Amino acid sequence: MVGGDSEAFSAVTPILEKMGTNIVLQGSAGAGQHTKMCNQIAIASNMMGVCEAILYAERAGLDPNTVLKSIETGAAGSWSLSNLAPRMIKGDFEPGFYIKHFIKDMKIAIESAEEMELYTPGLKLAKSLYEQLEKQGDDNKGTQALYTLLKQHALTV
Repeated sequence: MVGGDSEAFSAVTPILEKMGTNIVLQGSAGAGQHTKMCNQIAIASNMMGVCEAILYAERAGLDPNTVLKSIETGAAGSWSLSNLAPRMIKGDFEPGFYIKHFIKDMKIAIESAEEMELYTPGLKLAKSLYEQLEKQGDDNKGTQALYTLLKQHALTV
């Protein structure tokens, strides 16, 4: 997710290739940052759906691992579903990406969206849920720990 001059991009591409493989010039300076916000917005709403799907499977008496085999390669498929849902099922909430950093990114995305007069209700809901985890002292856990918050609420509904 790179923003900047195409000549500068070409010059630094060999360095960037040492860090990753999916290197895309998004446009002028700042375009890479906006692309990062698009990524975080998509993850925020997707993570809510992944957590709810796993909780639903469990509550319905299904084996969530078997459910994953059916849904992760279809229209519901996502990196979070394939990689973080199995960790949720195992009770592994160690961070790949910290909740505290995700909240920071969501704040930036919301501020930027508001500057563009863009309505982002899913992002705001996700941020409020992650802030509840932060208030519980779980901000050093991985983003998949949202599962624990939703599971707590499921028991009280």
